Amino acid sequence: MRALISGAMGRMGQQCVRIFTEEKIELPILVDPRAETSDGRLFARFSDVPQALACDVAVDFSSPAALDALLDFCRARKIGAVLATTGFSTGQLDRIAEAAKEIPIFLSRNMSIGVNILGRLCELLAKALAPDCDIEIVETHHAAKADAPSGTALYLADMVKRGSGGGSFVYDRRVSERRKPGEIGIHSLRGGSVVGRHEVCFFTKGESLYLSHAAEDRELFARGALAAARFLTAKERGLFGMDDLVEEIFKSAKIL
Repeated sequence: MRALISGAMGRMGQQCVRIFTEEKIELPILVDPRAETSDGRLFARFSDVPQALACDVAVDFSSPAALDALLDFCRARKIGAVLATTGFSTGQLDRIAEAAKEIPIFLSRNMSIGVNILGRLCELLAKALAPDCDIEIVETHHAAKADAPSGTALYLADMVKRGSGGGSFVYDRRVSERRKPGEIGIHSLRGGSVVGRHEVCFFTKGESLYLSHAAEDRELFARGALAAARFLTAKERGLFGMDDLVEEIFKSAKIL
């Protein structure tokens, strides 16, 4: 497999270059708008990439601003794209869906395989325990994280809601009212240098169950992107996500 890394000079792009290289993945093309000169494989723009340089899949950890050029490049070259960037607008999501009619695209707001396995487990457990269960989510991140709750916490809440068949999100408990049936509590902690921790708590009468995930190093997102890239090599076209990859993992392990 030959891969292109978009946003190659950024923090996650550099992680991808390191992890992909360690895993013996060929990297003939690196793209980043901060590149001032080309060394034969590093380019500032997709339009600068010579036709003679070929790859099988593009992995993007840049920004939504790069989407149009990336999709144009992938469609012209007939290669898949792993989109690990967040913050796409509704119009951009529509363009991604349109491009997926021609090429395979993997879109996920969290590239951690562990988090997405956790999400599937949350869905299954919520389905098994609802409605006789109170569910709360607690997420912890470093002090510099700007958004709260995290996108991962919202993803886990969505999976719980899908499993339980409904429910409403409550983002704090400052009000004096008692907890209502079906509420899914979401709580955010910020401090220090924590990469990311998420815990989903299932409270029933007489006992409690806890599912948790701790991100110890950002390289896990690069490894998730690599797994997604390998997943796409067997696809001709279509829009895929971590749900599809986790489903494949579960089936290969004969869990479901």
